[in-house]
Amino acid sequence: MSFAETGGLRSYTFDLLAGCGLVQGIYTRQGGISPQPWASLNLGGTVGDDRANVIENRKRIFETVGRPVESIFDVWQVHGTTVICSQEPRPLDGAHQPADAILTDNPDITLFMRFADCVPIFLHDPVRKVVGIVHAGWKGTVARTAAAAVATMTAEYSSKPVNILAGIGPSISAPFYEVGSDVISGARLSFNGNSNQLLEEREGKTYFDLWRANRLVLEECGLQPDHIQIAGICTAKNVGDWYSHRAEKGKTGRFGALLALT
Repeated sequence: MSFAETGGLRSYTFDLLAGCGLVQGIYTRQGGISPQPWASLNLGGTVGDDRANVIENRKRIFETVGRPVESIFDVWQVHGTTVICSQEPRPLDGAHQPADAILTDNPDITLFMRFADCVPIFLHDPVRKVVGIVHAGWKGTVARTAAAAVATMTAEYSSKPVNILAGIGPSISAPFYEVGSDVISGARLSFNGNSNQLLEEREGKTYFDLWRANRLVLEECGLQPDHIQIAGICTAKNVGDWYSHRAEKGKTGRFGALLALT
């Protein structure tokens, strides 16, 4: 993993994707203009922050990577399994389509998503020149949204899973992710016998490992184990760098993740 700082903005990049001809970054909460409790690089437009702050914060991110903000393609993230393949940016004044995975093979498009504990997953097929971002909270994890994205890459772009590279980004870790009966039953139903590897019992409480679960989903799709990198950064443990819905009891912002072909 690598961190870079440009213009006061600090971003994480996957070493696995370095040298692939990509623009990539998962941005910490530092370097923006939003006040508390969203301080400071909030990209969430539905969490109570002023819209002008969100627009300025987004502009700063795009400026750091030299991409026009008009190249953005983002969606309304709804914790589902819908995958959208985009051939053109979303007009800045246009409505967001509901989806939780976005793909493109167009270098003129910058894929963009927002997070605060849910798992950002970057996908890249260097052979077919395709990129994608997946948003996977517990619902998206047990529903296997990442698998839906890989299946769509295969169907729409003729990607082969053995060629796909994946990065599992900063998100809440198992030690901080206590879950209830709905998550437990969903995980057991989705992962069957493997659920025992993902659900940890500790002092009468149950914790869910989103990182390991999504790695398992990707490997079952046919991705090679050495083609998957886990950032290993917990958002709930590191609220100085990341927004955490769980650790901050819902009063927080959203950090941004950006991915594009060059």
